[in-house]
Amino acid sequence: MIEVLDCGVIDYATAWHEQQKHFEALLARSNQPDADRPHEPNGILMLCEHPHVYTLGKSGHANNLLVSETFLKSIGASYYHIDRGGDITYHGYGQLVGYPILDLSTIGAHGLGLKEYIHRLEMSVIDTIAEWGISGQCVEHATGVWLPATAGAANQRPKPERKICAIGVKASRYVTMHGFALNVTTDLKYFSYINPCGFTDKGVTSIAAELADTDQPVPTMDEVKKKYTQHFMRLFGNPE
Repeated sequence: MIEVLDCGVIDYATAWHEQQKHFEALLARSNQPDADRPHEPNGILMLCEHPHVYTLGKSGHANNLLVSETFLKSIGASYYHIDRGGDITYHGYGQLVGYPILDLSTIGAHGLGLKEYIHRLEMSVIDTIAEWGISGQCVEHATGVWLPATAGAANQRPKPERKICAIGVKASRYVTMHGFALNVTTDLKYFSYINPCGFTDKGVTSIAAELADTDQPVPTMDEVKKKYTQHFMRLFGNPE
């Protein structure tokens, strides 16, 4: 069983500490024989929003941060070099951040490999944004969820290929931490201070930005959390 923890708005350092606590506990349990494991959730899904923060993955390039740390402080943003995969990304208000802390060896009949885990994370987001008529896709050699370039209808500008959700994870002995960041109503100007995920030729977007030229109302964060949790559980979690 996977337990969902809705942490609301939480600063990055606190969330990182909470992740680490659950990660280490699950690692310790994964080393025990099945008969000796306590009857506790075999995974955690933390859902939250963060105040403005930039994080750089362990294999990322610091020059993809285009401003100084002094400037970041001036706009109320913090900066962390962390132990997930991927390059630099931004987290902020209006962005649904999810941290699945799972023992992949317990998912499904035969467990999950890391590649399939990341693919299912992508699909959980793709299926979520489809609830609002947004067609996301996976792109080879570019982890995350993307929207294809469009020529633009009448009176509309063309749009480049653009990312709506970043994904960066860490796994040790099949136990995962870190996760995804889905832009819901995120202020996209904060991405202008970085090369998002290391890319210089692609854009970023959000659910709100994609619905701006439609008659469809923008969902609330709670609505997106609810739909996301349903799709996540269908792909990873608790049987009905």
